[in-house]
Amino acid sequence: MSDYKAFNVVLADKVAHVVINRPEKVNAMNADFWREIIDIFRWIDDTDEVRAVVISGAGKHFSSGIDLMMLASVGSQLGPDVGRNAEKLRRKILELQASFNAVDNCRKPVLAAIQGYCLGGAIDLISACDMRYSTVDAQFSIKEIDIGMAADVGTLQRLPRIIGDGMMRELAFTGRTIEGEEARSMGLVNRTYADADALLDGVMGIAREIASKSPVAIRGTKEMIRYMRDHRVDDGLEYIATWNAAMLQSADLRVAMTAHMSKQKPEFAD
Repeated sequence: MSDYKAFNVVLADKVAHVVINRPEKVNAMNADFWREIIDIFRWIDDTDEVRAVVISGAGKHFSSGIDLMMLASVGSQLGPDVGRNAEKLRRKILELQASFNAVDNCRKPVLAAIQGYCLGGAIDLISACDMRYSTVDAQFSIKEIDIGMAADVGTLQRLPRIIGDGMMRELAFTGRTIEGEEARSMGLVNRTYADADALLDGVMGIAREIASKSPVAIRGTKEMIRYMRDHRVDDGLEYIATWNAAMLQSADLRVAMTAHMSKQKPEFAD
């Protein structure tokens, strides 16, 4: 693993812990953040030892969203030509989207552990994760509406599939803040914890449990879930039939069945 400016990354027990590490700036997402997260998730995808991923934020808060200084620097590059400005802005937006697409497209399950602020761009990030967990006092807000823009890095595309269309619209149109228990009640987070320590302990425990399963089975399960977001049921059934025609020949199936019959814990190859 390389040294990162916006993150700290640790691999232990087959779980990669990716920590947004700018606590003095409320973990705001600066240029380093957007660039490095692509490199990190490329490494995660390429490293067979990594079986699951936990994303958290250093300090009191998960993230306050995009760094406003970065937005200002983008604005300072615009000139008098509307067409050229639009082209430049479109390319920048697609570049930022690619950062969270890297999270969404990751072959390994990604769990978000959220405490304190989770605002604006941070909602885009957690929407790209597989599961979300928070403290009871975590604060969530689709904040873009309050700075005069529509969220453009994935919230409006991914969140309706997590909390439903109507609730997403309410949060996006109002920008209101919700806390952990309301987030849990609408399905934004799976579970809440009393404090940050309990949160991280609980989420790391879930990640380690996932990491103990067959990597081949986990990969297939995530791929099928992602595929079904944009396809019909019959398409999905056809895809899993083709996928499992190969994957059911994996040694993992024999290892799992033998362990189950002998009441032993299975050990799978990376």
